[in-house]
Amino acid sequence: MSPVAAPDSVSNTNQPKFAKDPDHPGPQPPGSLIKVNPPLNTEQLAINLDVQALLTDDDKQAIPYLVKARRAANYLAVAMIYLKDNVDIRQPLKQEHVKDRLLGHWGTCPAITFVYTHANHLIKKNDVDMLLVVGPGHGAPAVLANLYLENSIGHFDKKYNWSREGLRQLIRGFSWPGGFPSHVNAETPGAIHEGGELGYALAVSFGAVMDNPDLIVTCIVGDGEAESGPTATAWHSYKYIDPKESGAVIPVLNLNGYKISESTVFGNMSNEELLALFSGYGYQVRFVSNMDQIDEEMAVTMQWYCSSLLPTFTLPSNPNPFPQTRAYNQIRHIQSQARTSTPIAKPRWPMIILRTPKGWTGPAEAHGKQIVGTWRAHQVPLQKVTKDEEDWKLFVEWLESYKVHELIDEDGRPGEDVLRTIPKEGRLLGRNPLANGRVLALNRPSVDEFAVKKSTKEWQSCMQSVGKYLAKVVEQNKDRFRIFSPDEMESNKLSDIFKVTSRNFQWDPFTTSGGRVIEVLSEHQCQGWMQGYTLTGRTALFPSYESFLGIITTMMIQYSKFLKVAREVPWRGDVPSINYIESSTLWRQEHNGFSHQNPGFIDSIINLKSKMVRVYLPPDANTAISTVDHCLGSKNYVNLVISSKQPMPVFLSMEEAKEHCKLGASIWRWASSHNGENPDVVIVGCGAEVTFEAVAAAMLLRRDAPELRVRVVNVTDLMILSPTLQHPHALSVDKFNELFTADKPIVFNFHGYPDVVRGLTFERPTVPGRMIVHGYNEEGTTTTPFRMLTYNKCSRFDLIIDALKLVESKAPRADLRIDTAGLIKKYEDKLKWHTEYIVEHGSDPDEVVGLGDGEGGHGGVLFESA
Repeated sequence: MSPVAAPDSVSNTNQPKFAKDPDHPGPQPPGSLIKVNPPLNTEQLAINLDVQALLTDDDKQAIPYLVKARRAANYLAVAMIYLKDNVDIRQPLKQEHVKDRLLGHWGTCPAITFVYTHANHLIKKNDVDMLLVVGPGHGAPAVLANLYLENSIGHFDKKYNWSREGLRQLIRGFSWPGGFPSHVNAETPGAIHEGGELGYALAVSFGAVMDNPDLIVTCIVGDGEAESGPTATAWHSYKYIDPKESGAVIPVLNLNGYKISESTVFGNMSNEELLALFSGYGYQVRFVSNMDQIDEEMAVTMQWYCSSLLPTFTLPSNPNPFPQTRAYNQIRHIQSQARTSTPIAKPRWPMIILRTPKGWTGPAEAHGKQIVGTWRAHQVPLQKVTKDEEDWKLFVEWLESYKVHELIDEDGRPGEDVLRTIPKEGRLLGRNPLANGRVLALNRPSVDEFAVKKSTKEWQSCMQSVGKYLAKVVEQNKDRFRIFSPDEMESNKLSDIFKVTSRNFQWDPFTTSGGRVIEVLSEHQCQGWMQGYTLTGRTALFPSYESFLGIITTMMIQYSKFLKVAREVPWRGDVPSINYIESSTLWRQEHNGFSHQNPGFIDSIINLKSKMVRVYLPPDANTAISTVDHCLGSKNYVNLVISSKQPMPVFLSMEEAKEHCKLGASIWRWASSHNGENPDVVIVGCGAEVTFEAVAAAMLLRRDAPELRVRVVNVTDLMILSPTLQHPHALSVDKFNELFTADKPIVFNFHGYPDVVRGLTFERPTVPGRMIVHGYNEEGTTTTPFRMLTYNKCSRFDLIIDALKLVESKAPRADLRIDTAGLIKKYEDKLKWHTEYIVEHGSDPDEVVGLGDGEGGHGGVLFESA
């Protein structure tokens, strides 16, 4: 290897310098300017272990083999990035053996391999049930390399088995068409985290350990990833982990100092600053950074953590048998105390801060510039190996330095020294059944138990009715169902759940253990927890204000991509669906104003692979209960339910609701005129509030234009509108025309943006030219509920006006005699009158609060005899 280059020039003496020695961590952070009196004693915060005293004979015997396993994995990682042939370099390396396109990320790989091998050592010593979650997004070469060495990847896909051809397939296939991507994904055995977007690994890890009392998740958090907002909130996750019922996470913050081309925030923080930060979060911090004995440090540190989690541990009679590790014993019995006697209030869980050089074991420098310990090691350190003589020479030296022939034989099988580090088959990180797909089915109550009386006089809140159902679900599933919500359970009328459970916030002395509801003001946290919880087999629900669920849009998309690929991988099993409920909808956010009015999450959902998504808009309490029940029993979907928390008429009995939900849409003959037969116009409602207006419009037309034949249709499953063959729920052409006719005008009142419906129906051959879609058009302010509807032309008056115009323009039947112009003028005047009325009175008039002109309040009579 070339000697280390001189540090890049830095003018400010307080700036970090590159490490002088590539075998030591870098960059070196500047000193802290924290000034406290008395001075901060870091030994009171950091966990300081006597490594030599605590190193066991097992550790001493294992470490030489861990080093060899790491050499083998690092070689494989480098080879994956560079080689397409001669992958075990048993022949002299030639430039034609190098891939034409060099793709991948080397810099984070050595640290991932280091943690992987020590996780294996910990598993072997303690028979630990463990998952590994890798946060550094593009560290797949390191993970795939270790999966090959333990024969997990070959176990699931025989083309990667232990053979020379299997080795070639793995190395050549990385970042190759049809091969593995450069980040961990669903094709990676043991993975429960899509590595394409940074920031979610830690929250996913904590979601996985909830209700898995024996599980430990080792989570590697890159220091670039740690700059993300979701990771910043995820550090608080332990405050929501009840050690009596859940497992634990080993957070390993890897400080290698650099992102793709710049130093990191955490890499430039001194130990004092890091200690102050993470101690304040509630952690006990252990630094692992002495490169001269890095394996000894990590072995002792991991054992310190694992021992702290053994549920059978009892506190020794001597409260402080190891003075140099006084925190060790406290952490060691956190779970035991919670499960056998008195839980520890606000326990401080350990975390590891691992300082290693970026690109550790790679080329020290090239062309006079340092590589190891700098950002230049992030992706492909030597980018011109087939074109530049110096790069080629360094590349050959780099690969040969691992002495891979001592570690992997000519048949592609790892040597016995490497295999000594691999846990038994039932404990392999790549084969843990928790990670590779399962479903713990819910014990769901009968929806009939929660049926609400059909009535347009006695209004019910959809969400309040759903809350009663969910309370029973919670009661019957205390180890496999959780609700994650951003502080919106009470606001969204789900408070009945708290009659049977509590919130789970371990730092709040007024909450009780075992709570099935976790509320935190971070949508990212809720999403990450839900993903980890779901991908390990349990079912979760995420209720939120409609306008703010979009915060986790990209997280949901990343998850859906993971799920899509998982469905195409033959060895992955089913998982429960993820379930969202949007309430506090835009139509009733008039008091909060424009900022709270946004239905855009629908648009994000429907753009996903159509077979994976379900979007439901139940119009009343019974359909809402039936819909949520269906979602909780489904598998492998992204379910979105949008419903109202305000009192609404109960249009359907439970039996009618179940049938309606099964069909996805139906003609509401009781709300239509002339029983909905041979209609002149079809008025469609899709969404609770806008369906209310569609029914009210039909009622007014039945009074004011009794000869006009109006059919009312409700759509509760949005995806039935999809073009035939593009979604499993899509209506056939015949079924579509049965509902909407083949040629009559359609006025479609939609909950969200109109382009959603236009896009879904664009390829329906009978739709163009005869349908007007009403929906949210980004018009809103602090106003009244009905004014929100008129602002966006979704009110009953707007629907009537367009229905009359459409009928007039489409050559109405000869015997139809209505005063179209007069009625249009009447309802245009109504719109003007309403605007003037609310300015004077500050509220809506009674006649638009109910379902019929002049009926008022909740007393609007709507075909009660039907």
